[in-house]
Amino acid sequence: MSINAAQKRFLRSMAHALKPVVMIAERGLAPTVMQEINIALNAHELIKVRISAEDRMARKALISAIVAQTGAAIVQEIGHIVALFRAHPDAPKLQLPR
Repeated sequence: MSINAAQKRFLRSMAHALKPVVMIAERGLAPTVMQEINIALNAHELIKVRISAEDRMARKALISAIVAQTGAAIVQEIGHIVALFRAHPDAPKLQLPR
């Protein structure tokens, strides 16, 4: 999924007040964690995920794996937190600007 700059700016403003709903710890990206991310994206469309990997490259690899497996778009990355967006396939809740 790709979003343009205006949509990204809109989603960043909405994500600012959100708390992380999924946390990835030392066990990494287990299938149950991916399932929870998919459930959260279907329910909320815009979520934050906290990744506890200390190494920057490991965090980038985990984020890439999440995006590849979920089809979500990265809205923002700050430190250990990444905001992700994926529109609901049947009934989108958020109306993105063009």
